[in-house]
Amino acid sequence: QALLVESGGGLVQAGGSLRLSCKASTRYDMGWFRQAPGNEREFVAGISWPGKVVSYTDAVKGRFTISRDNAQNTVYLQMNSLNSEDTAVYYCAARGYGFGYVSRSPADYLYWGQGTQVTVSL
Repeated sequence: QALLVESGGGLVQAGGSLRLSCKASTRYDMGWFRQAPGNEREFVAGISWPGKVVSYTDAVKGRFTISRDNAQNTVYLQMNSLNSEDTAVYYCAARGYGFGYVSRSPADYLYWGQGTQVTVSL
């Protein structure tokens, strides 16, 4: 079973930046999801192993960047120009690799991190 350890959440002012990290126990396709109170968990960004395919939800394109360090089995989510709508608990998730695409469905991911809170203040 994969172990995913997240870090990097916190409180930031609107317009600021944060970087989330997720260290996995081995190689996987990885995704970042978020869930705000009262909302369903939604896809934010994903990256295949070893990194050729990336995908973003429209709301974060141009502001967020997903990347990975394969030697460390770590995936990063660089979040810039944050706004109040980005406030949520962010989860990293893992699935097997070799699919050739990034899934946006939470149901396709087998393993989940503990979640990290991101709060953007006005």
